[in-house]
Amino acid sequence: MLRHRGASSGLAKWLYPGLEVKRWLGILVLGIFALSMGIAYFITHLYRTEPFPEFAYYVTLQFIDRPFRALLFGVIGLGTVVVALKNLGSSLLEVLDPNGANNSLVDRVYRTRRLSRGPKIVAIGGGTGLSTLLRGLKECSANITAIVTVADDGGSSGKLRRALGVPPPGDFRQCIAALADTEPLVTELFQYRFGDGSGLDGHSFGNLFIVAMAEVTGSFERALQESSRVLAVRGQIIPSTLQDLVLHAELDDSSTLSGESKISESLCPIQRVFVEPNNPPAYPEAVKAILEADAIIIGPGSLYTSVLPNLLVKGVTEAIRASSAPKIYVCNVATQRGETDNYTTLDHLAALERHVGGKLVDYVLANSHFIDMPARWRVNNVPVDEQVQMSSHGVKLIRADLINEDFPTRHDSSKLTTALIQLIASV
Repeated sequence: MLRHRGASSGLAKWLYPGLEVKRWLGILVLGIFALSMGIAYFITHLYRTEPFPEFAYYVTLQFIDRPFRALLFGVIGLGTVVVALKNLGSSLLEVLDPNGANNSLVDRVYRTRRLSRGPKIVAIGGGTGLSTLLRGLKECSANITAIVTVADDGGSSGKLRRALGVPPPGDFRQCIAALADTEPLVTELFQYRFGDGSGLDGHSFGNLFIVAMAEVTGSFERALQESSRVLAVRGQIIPSTLQDLVLHAELDDSSTLSGESKISESLCPIQRVFVEPNNPPAYPEAVKAILEADAIIIGPGSLYTSVLPNLLVKGVTEAIRASSAPKIYVCNVATQRGETDNYTTLDHLAALERHVGGKLVDYVLANSHFIDMPARWRVNNVPVDEQVQMSSHGVKLIRADLINEDFPTRHDSSKLTTALIQLIASV
């Protein structure tokens, strides 16, 4: 509980960083005033003790009464300071923001400082769900750690994984693009996918960039760091494990599927998923980030193929349990064909607990605003169970409007972030 109070205190400082900026500006003004007084006393001493040439009488305007002299020099000094500060700000702004996205240096500094003092948030998942979450969180904090699954084996990522023996870069690419604080054109380039028949077989530029960076730097994790630096990413993006994982699923008909891409395409209900090799080692930086977090967010994303592969890394789950930070599971707004057909909020939670061996989260954040979806989509809104049912799992249910009106199978980044920050601040 003490940890949570500390987190709330830190959040309060993050919400009002302008108070500290004003304090330091005040100290700066006092310092300039003290320096000016020192210089004035020194000049007065020289004037009274040392002889000055005759022209000094006219240069120092001694033919004008002292009160008027003080006023004149004060006005000239103040005007000079204002002009200098204004032009200095404009010059710095051109360097910091050459495209003119922010029209005020103060706004830029305030925003950067506010983000740097934001809560330490760990987001665990993969796919579109995680990148949607990160896109909103980056507007509230720069202290974000995205822990990403390495079980993907389909599409461009799968091809690169099999050909070069690197972790699948696709989900990492999406997270980098979501957290990037750079020109939209650069982000669009990172997400650009070459067409079939181009000789690059549908690969995305970002995937190729990360793999090439891994070859240059000598490691996949260093490649993520350098790619993040190039795109000015707010926070860090790391794998849950560096082990080469294969995801398996046991289905209701007693058959077994191997490979994330095959599992996501199956239309038979899933009983459980597991990874091979068993008990992969957690990436140390992931464990460290979890233990230092002010809040841990699991999901949203494909339950069996994006979220659970991270939690099947025992070290990650153990770190989550050891952390005193609030743990929040963000339930999907819509069911997913082959994975969560007809699932309720409680079914999602039960599946998560079944795989990790008991209670893991403190809160479940669920969508409360439902939109009719076309029958051809073969998906539905995820029904929200009653709080009494959640309480039997020792979990508190939080409802909020989270749905994206334009893409009703997805969360809205802004709505989701607002609900999460309010929840974190209230703990």
